[in-house]
Amino acid sequence: MSGHSKWATIKHKKAALDAKRGKSFTRIIKEIQIAARSGGDPDGNPRLRTAILAAKAVSMPSDNIKKAIMRGTGELEGGQIEEVMFEGYGPGGAAVLVNVATDNRNRTVADIRHVFSKNGGNMAEQGAVAWMFERKSHIVIEGGKATEDELMAIVLDAGADDLRGDAEHWEVLSAPEAHDAVLKALEAAGLHPAEASIAMVPKNLVRLEGKAAGSMLRLSEALEEHEDVQNVYSNFDIDEKDLEALAQ
Repeated sequence: MSGHSKWATIKHKKAALDAKRGKSFTRIIKEIQIAARSGGDPDGNPRLRTAILAAKAVSMPSDNIKKAIMRGTGELEGGQIEEVMFEGYGPGGAAVLVNVATDNRNRTVADIRHVFSKNGGNMAEQGAVAWMFERKSHIVIEGGKATEDELMAIVLDAGADDLRGDAEHWEVLSAPEAHDAVLKALEAAGLHPAEASIAMVPKNLVRLEGKAAGSMLRLSEALEEHEDVQNVYSNFDIDEKDLEALAQ
C-alpha cells in the first residue's frame, strides 16, 4: 500500500479523535466558507457539498453550517479567509505541502516556518516541491461497506482512475473534474464517504526509516495541530510499525 494510502488511514483514525475534541469543527467551518465563495448552493457546488457532508459526519449543528455558508457568500460578515499552500522539505528529504486557511497570512507564515525548523524541516519557495504531486479527487470509503468488486463497478463507471485499499478503508482516486460524478455515484449506491476532497497525491514516494521516520511523523503531527492548517500532504513512505506508533 502506498505511503499516501497508509498516511490517509492514520489521519482518518486521528480525525475521529479530533472530532471528539471539537478540533475538526474549525477546519470544516473554514472549508465551508471558502467553498461557498463559488456559490452557496451545494447542488451546483461540489466542494461545498463535500464540506457539508464532512460537517454532518461530525454532527455539526445545521445553524453553524448555514452561517458558515452565509459568511462565505458575503451575506454575513467574517468571511475574509485566505487559502494558501506552503511548500517545504521534511526530515530525510520528504516533500511537504501545507494547505492553510488564514485571516492573517504573515502570522501563519511565521508559525509554519517555525514548525518546520523546530521539527527538522525547512520551508521552500513556491513551486519547489509542488511538481512532485498531482491534484486528484480522493474519496475514502470504510472497508466493511462494500467489496472491491462492488466498488470497482460503481466508481469506474463514474469515471474514477484507481481503487486502492486494505481491510479498513478503500481509497478512490480520480481526476478532479470527475470528483462530483464519482461522489454522486457512491451516494446513489448508499455509500457515504468517510472523507472526500481534492487532494495533492504524490507521484513518487520517499522511503524513510529510523530517526528520519520518527522526525517526519512529528513534523506532520505538529503541522496538523496548527489551527490554520487544513491539510498536510507528503510523499513519505514509512514502515507500518512506525505509523501505528503515531496512531496510539
